[in-house]
Amino acid sequence: MIDAGQIRAARALIEWKQQELADKAGLSFATIQRMETLGTGRSSAANVDAVTKALEAAGIQFIPENGGGAGVRMAKPAGA
Repeated sequence: MIDAGQIRAARALIEWKQQELADKAGLSFATIQRMETLGTGRSSAANVDAVTKALEAAGIQFIPENGGGAGVRMAKPAGA
């Protein structure tokens, strides 16, 4: 499951405001704010999945915790 820091970092990479993410994920602005402030542990799995899918559709790849810390990066363009 992604965390609040990954959501904030992903938005920064693609230069989205919280409202843009809310619109793309089909969630309320307040839900995005809460996820970024309080963490994703208090959110439903469906809401976290909607945010994950919206950000991945915009080109974000989530890097799981692997001893070096969780993170985000932009996906390589197809054929690169």
